Amino acid sequence: MRTERNLTRRLDRVFARLDREPERPAHIDVPVMSRHRVVLFSATLAFYLAIVWAVVTTSWLVRLDWQVMFFRPYQQWPQIHAFLDYYVVLGQRGPTAVMVAAWLGWRSWRQHTLRPLLTLATSLLLLNATVGAAKYGMGRLGPHYATVIGSNEMGLGGDIFPSGHTANAVVTWGILAYLASTPRARRWLSAVSAITSLGVGLTTVYLGTHWLSDVLLGWAAGLLILLALPWFEPLIAKAETRLFDLRDRWRNRPVPEPAAPLAPVLLKAPRGAEAEQSAPAREPVSSTRASRGLVHLAPGPHTARSERSPVTPAGSRRPPGGDRAPRGTSQPAARPLTGG
Repeated sequence: MRTERNLTRRLDRVFARLDREPERPAHIDVPVMSRHRVVLFSATLAFYLAIVWAVVTTSWLVRLDWQVMFFRPYQQWPQIHAFLDYYVVLGQRGPTAVMVAAWLGWRSWRQHTLRPLLTLATSLLLLNATVGAAKYGMGRLGPHYATVIGSNEMGLGGDIFPSGHTANAVVTWGILAYLASTPRARRWLSAVSAITSLGVGLTTVYLGTHWLSDVLLGWAAGLLILLALPWFEPLIAKAETRLFDLRDRWRNRPVPEPAAPLAPVLLKAPRGAEAEQSAPAREPVSSTRASRGLVHLAPGPHTARSERSPVTPAGSRRPPGGDRAPRGTSQPAARPLTGG
């Protein structure tokens, strides 16, 4: 009973917080580029360059890559293969970006600020630019496409170094810790994001899609982006201010009033003498037309076709119809002309 009451109280607090009107927090803790962060950034950058140099010179790290590849972890522990096939999705850019963007979008709406979404967009842009350039610049082939045993497989048109899954897991889940509103939440989220990204990187090595050095460089690449984000905070603040200004201008824009419909124009009828002058004179209708029309329409006696007198046009040489013999009778022979 006591446990149920505590659970009910916690749920009531959560729903009461959700029902609250959105409000912008009075103080937003924006990380700054402190001396401690600069030291961490410099150390991570040195580690990044050391990994690249070790792979380019085909050092002991490349030999370790080949040993892990020949060990084939997916054959040593096949019982966890199905689970890790789904777990590695936590490092794919599309699904993780959608989930994190949905959460940060809700936070932006609740706090009346665009900083969470703009910070996520900035980090993903930096991730695509830096990691993508390194991938295609070094052109390393993956374990499944390796050509020469013991070589570093660099400059062969691959896109495997550094690991994109690992770097994306570090940035996508680490941005939640970076944007945490309290120090306690930041510590917990930092630990969760570190464990998640570590697991994603080792999963790619287990599946044989990445070398171990790819994962090490992916961790360094993602951490460099998170450590460099405070340098972009002024740019993010300016972008947020401009977007809010555009929103206010759009809301306060003058709305044109709809045009009033045109009233119908009523023509007044002329009165008195004006009516007589303006009225058109009507032509008298002759009675002959009416009578002719009536006579034409009145039925008359019907005569047979043979009894009708044909009409001979003027100037015709044909004799009138009275001199013709009716059809079916023989015509009398013509008399010879005699002199009188």
